[in-house]
Amino acid sequence: MRTFDLIAILIVMAAVFSFINLKVLKLPAEIGLMVLTLLFSVAVFVAGCLFPDIEAMVAARLAQFDFNEALLHGMLGFLLFAGALHVDLEDLARYRWTIAILATVGVLFSTVIVGGLTWGMLALIGLPMRFLDCLLVGALISPTDPIAVLGLLKRVGVPKSLEVQIAGESLFNDGVGVVVFTGLLGVASGLHRLDLGHVALLFVQEAVGGALFGLVVGLLVFWMLRSVDEYKVEVLLSLALVAGGYALADALHLSGPIAMVVAGLMIGNHGRNFAMSATTIERLDQFWELVDEIFNAVLFVLIGLEVLALTFTAKNLVAGLLAIPIVLAARLISVGLPIRVLRRRVWFEPFTVRILTWGGLRGGISVALALSVPKESPAVAAPGRDVVLAITYVVVVFSIVVQGLTIGPLTRRWLAASGEPIS
Repeated sequence: MRTFDLIAILIVMAAVFSFINLKVLKLPAEIGLMVLTLLFSVAVFVAGCLFPDIEAMVAARLAQFDFNEALLHGMLGFLLFAGALHVDLEDLARYRWTIAILATVGVLFSTVIVGGLTWGMLALIGLPMRFLDCLLVGALISPTDPIAVLGLLKRVGVPKSLEVQIAGESLFNDGVGVVVFTGLLGVASGLHRLDLGHVALLFVQEAVGGALFGLVVGLLVFWMLRSVDEYKVEVLLSLALVAGGYALADALHLSGPIAMVVAGLMIGNHGRNFAMSATTIERLDQFWELVDEIFNAVLFVLIGLEVLALTFTAKNLVAGLLAIPIVLAARLISVGLPIRVLRRRVWFEPFTVRILTWGGLRGGISVALALSVPKESPAVAAPGRDVVLAITYVVVVFSIVVQGLTIGPLTRRWLAASGEPIS
C-alpha cells in the first residue's frame, strides 16, 4: 500500500470518528477519538479470531506505518510549535525556575523512581528485567505529553499561574525525556558505556544546543517576517521554519522538540508584537489551529490503532496495570519534592501538586519512544520489549482516558474547596 493511501485512511478515520464523537459520545475530542479507535481495534481483534485474514491484513497495513518516525521525526515539531505560539513569554519567564526544575530534575527523579519500582515489581510477578531496561521505561514514561496536556488546558479552568507552569513544563520536559531515553538506550545497546560525563555532554548538545538553534532560526524568520506584509508569505515562512528547522535540528543531532518550542515562543511573542499585522496574526492563528487539530486527531487515532501491533499476555497486562500506581507515585514525588523546596521562595496555588500529578498526562511521545526500541536489539531483548510496550500502552491509555476525563471535575472541586476562582 502506498504511503498516500495510509495517510488517506488515517485522515478518513479521524474525520469519521470525530463526527461520531461529536454527535454521539460528546467526549473531549482527543479522548473520544482514542476511545473510538480502541473500540475499532477490539472489533478487528474479535473479527480476527473468527476470520484470521482480517486481523493479519490490518496488522500488515499498520506495520507499514512507522509511528516513531511519524511522530518524533515529523508531527511533533508542528504540534509543539503550534502549542508554543500561544504561550506568553513574560508569563513563562516569571516561572522559569519552577518550569526548568520540573522539566529537568523532575524528569530525572521520575526516571529513577519508576525504573527502581518497576524493576522490583517485574521481579515479583515473574518477569525479571535488567535494572537498566527498567530505567528505559522510566525515561520514556516520565515526560508529560505536551500534546495531551495542552489539549487538557483548553478545557480545564485553572488559575493563570498554574496554567503557565503546566504548559511550560509539558513543552520542555519531553525534549529532556527524549535526551535521557536516547542516552540510556545507547548504554543498554552497548553503543557506549554508562558515563555521567558523556550523558551530560549529550544533554548539553541536544537540549541546550536545540534551544540555541531554535532561537537562531526563530530570529531569522522573525527578521524575514518584519520585512514583508503579506499574510500568505508569512504563513508559508512559519511553515518552512517548522519543517526545515526540525529536519535540520535532527540532522545536526540537536533536540528538534526544544528547538521548535523556542522558535514558537519567538514567533508567538516578538513576531506578533513587532513583525505582523492584525490580518497576518489572525490568519496565522487560524492556520496553526487547523494544523494542530488535524495532527492531534490523526495522532490519537494512531495511538488507538497501535494496540493491534502489541503482544499482550496475562503477565504483560498485569505489569501494565501495576505500573499505573508506580508512575503516579513517581509523578507525585518528582513534582512534590521540588515544589516543597521552591515554596520557600515561590508562591504556588493551593493543590498545585495534586493538579500537576493527576494532570500530568502521558501520550503519543511515550508510545513512540517505546516503539523506537529495535525488535532485534541487545538493549531490551524479547520478551523484554513486549513488556516495555505493554506497560507503556496501558499507562498511556489510563492516563488519557481516566485522568483526562476526571482532571476537570477534580480540579474544579479542589479549587472550589480552596476558595480560588474557577475560569
